[in-house]
Amino acid sequence: MQRLMIADGSDVVRKVGKRILSGFDFLVLEASSSLEALVRCEAELPNILIVDSTMDGALELIGNVRNLPQGKSVRIYYCVVEADLKKMMMGKRAGADDFLLKPFDRKILTQVFGSLSAAA
Repeated sequence: MQRLMIADGSDVVRKVGKRILSGFDFLVLEASSSLEALVRCEAELPNILIVDSTMDGALELIGNVRNLPQGKSVRIYYCVVEADLKKMMMGKRAGADDFLLKPFDRKILTQVFGSLSAAA
């Protein structure tokens, strides 16, 4: 079972994401801050990390995860509210692999993660 972490300051976003993604056989972990996410990643890296761009320290979190042993193997999604090229490029430079647009729903998460869970 693949481990997926949602790092987002919103309880609602984390709960909805967890409910949907647990249905794809991911073990879903939650972090409400960048620091909490980093501590959890240091203890055990997830296979996939979703990082909210509006969270304090989001870019630093991505960079810190990339610098961990095996951190380059984590698939990191930088979650943005709108397709802001400047913000997206900042995420890419920090080490994000891909992007998600918020608010996400079951359809979007199925398109992105449905095939990833089957590949495990």
